[in-house]
Amino acid sequence: MTIRIGNAPCSWGVEFANDPRNPEWRTVLKENAAAGYKGIELGPVGFMPEDPALLSEALDEFGQELIGGVVFRPFHDPDAWDDVMDGSVRTCKALVAHGAQHLVLIDSISPRRAPTAGRADEAEQMDQAEWSAYRDRIATIAKMGAEEFGLTVGIHAHAAGFMDFEPELERLLDEVDQTILKICFDTGHHSYAGFDPVAFMKRHMDRISYMHFKDIDPKVKADVISNRTGFYDACGQGIFCNLGDGDVDFPAVRQVLLDSEFEGWCTVEQDCDPTLDPDPLGDAKLNRAYLESIGFA
Repeated sequence: MTIRIGNAPCSWGVEFANDPRNPEWRTVLKENAAAGYKGIELGPVGFMPEDPALLSEALDEFGQELIGGVVFRPFHDPDAWDDVMDGSVRTCKALVAHGAQHLVLIDSISPRRAPTAGRADEAEQMDQAEWSAYRDRIATIAKMGAEEFGLTVGIHAHAAGFMDFEPELERLLDEVDQTILKICFDTGHHSYAGFDPVAFMKRHMDRISYMHFKDIDPKVKADVISNRTGFYDACGQGIFCNLGDGDVDFPAVRQVLLDSEFEGWCTVEQDCDPTLDPDPLGDAKLNRAYLESIGFA
């Protein structure tokens, strides 16, 4: 059994392709390699070059394998369908060009949900018609990714969107065929939402195709939930701490992966504010060292 550990541009604060605060894309590749990782995600499409020759040359230069890519777009907004489709098609093409396997779908932050991130009992719910249309948009992109591009597509729950809390994720899994939609399971967002990541993994390992390793500072989590702090402000306050410093039980996560004979990539994601994190390279090294200390090669 082989579990491989990668990282992602969000650990360098890259959330949106055109954010002027972003580090240079080659810097991210170089520092990812320096921290001991052999694989990296694409980041938001457009951050790294969409010219396959240019990106391939840099991946080879730094000894990196492209793992997958995230479509972080407003699936909840029917008026944003062109934007969702644009991000999805471009991401799929980029992944196929570099032999990457994992297409990750994330419903981006909604103003209707942002104030209740971490508060499942207070969060606004879609009515049946809105939910059905939302589910079908996700399923349409999942079907395209799986059948037209041959990718493994995973749904990723995310704080402050409409796919945030465990019951919503399980409802979607019940309603969309598992042949086109798997789970990209993020340990940190599951904790942020107020649920037990290890318990969820034990129930759903047969559908988890890809992992995001993220940890949560419990004190910051309590503060941002109490204060209804926005997601990006919470990132700036350090809600996503170094692995092993938060409330996610990573030795137990590892054991569930071993027991299920999981094979493939587990990607570190330590979302941060690119202007406030003084040392993303240092954090990446610490996260790699921590994972090695608990048995991840």
